[in-house]
Amino acid sequence: MTPFARPVGPRSLAARRAAAVAGEAVLRGLLVEEGARLLLLVPDPHARFAAVELAAPFAASVLDDGYGVCSYVFAWTPSRDPLPASGVLGGYLEGFGDLRVRPDAASAIPLGERTWAVVGDAGWPSGSAAELAPREVLRTQLAALEGLGVVPSVGIEHEVVFRDAHGVPLTAHGVDYAVGGTERLAPLLGDLRKELADAGLGVESARAECHPGQYEIVLRHRDALAACDDVLLQQLVVRRVAARHGVTADYLAAPEPGQGNSGHVHLSLSAVDGSEPDLLGGFLAGVLRDARALTAVFAPTWNSYVRLRTAPFSPREVRWGHDDRTASVRVAGPASGRRLEFRFAGADAQPHLVVAALLAAGRFGLEEGLTPPEPGVTVGSLAASPWEARSLMDRVGELLGADVAAQLAAMLSEEIEAGLDSVTDFQRLRGALRA
Repeated sequence: MTPFARPVGPRSLAARRAAAVAGEAVLRGLLVEEGARLLLLVPDPHARFAAVELAAPFAASVLDDGYGVCSYVFAWTPSRDPLPASGVLGGYLEGFGDLRVRPDAASAIPLGERTWAVVGDAGWPSGSAAELAPREVLRTQLAALEGLGVVPSVGIEHEVVFRDAHGVPLTAHGVDYAVGGTERLAPLLGDLRKELADAGLGVESARAECHPGQYEIVLRHRDALAACDDVLLQQLVVRRVAARHGVTADYLAAPEPGQGNSGHVHLSLSAVDGSEPDLLGGFLAGVLRDARALTAVFAPTWNSYVRLRTAPFSPREVRWGHDDRTASVRVAGPASGRRLEFRFAGADAQPHLVVAALLAAGRFGLEEGLTPPEPGVTVGSLAASPWEARSLMDRVGELLGADVAAQLAAMLSEEIEAGLDSVTDFQRLRGALRA
């Protein structure tokens, strides 16, 4: 096993740090070779990376000293304009100074041509962590859960729609589990299979999905930080390969009305000592209780709320069931290895924040000794609109902290304003119908 391998199953924060130390020693040697490059990546709040490319021999020094990235990467819009500088966001926008990003060598993957992509952690010049960085939000929740003696293992499914240069899906109809009908996808998928294997991301399965041009790639379950980093690294690889084929990879939550690209999260719990206590009930109960309050995390865009209308497989109702894909939480797996599949989020949701939100709500359920309702019982619903989701930030603050709640509220407000400032094909059609 290489220092950059993603071991299957849970891994404590301490074990992950040890892997980073081992990986750094190897990476240092690779980055001093002539022609080597480091692609330093920072997950932003919009489920994508901010990136800086660094060349040898300087790249190796970044492992010691980090590298500067403008602080507004955690306080910007999808179009990379600054959010309104109010409250905690002001500190990220005042003067547009640098945060220091230090590579986490445990996240390294090769991208070919002597380029290594590495995800980093952002901190202030004082040395304190950037509290709004999605990785830091997740790490905070992982540490709190470890305080209870518990570590999670996480697997994330992302669906994507492949379109040609004209925007037409590469399959004319849904090809759920199909082999026939996917021939037009075959050249792209062949290259993609090789690139993902070369990157060492540990693909478990891949298959055609139920909407035109849709495909699903599932990575094996692993520690939560790796799962969230790797699903974004997977998107990076997918988009690069798709571009070489003249194809776009569409992770929009609702690629078309009545269709959804989901970001399901599979999660199991183990004790830090490696045992598997029966904790899923209390964890499930906590998530069910707070799912509605966390809608802004699961559905961060205007388009997300279109996906939440595509029931039964993107259910807005909050309920759970045994191996029930129409429930928002599905209990799956054999009795000896139960896992929870949380079906709330779309593929546009920020994975670090989604998993952090689930861990926070589930931990509260464990701490308070909650018990879940009977399977199939509806206990509420996700917010139906971005306005409703924005009104629930008080509880988000209790779960993830007031600063994160303020960041989410600002992003959702900007999303609403941008939508209201737009004239869409839908509006033109409605206007034509009134002519």
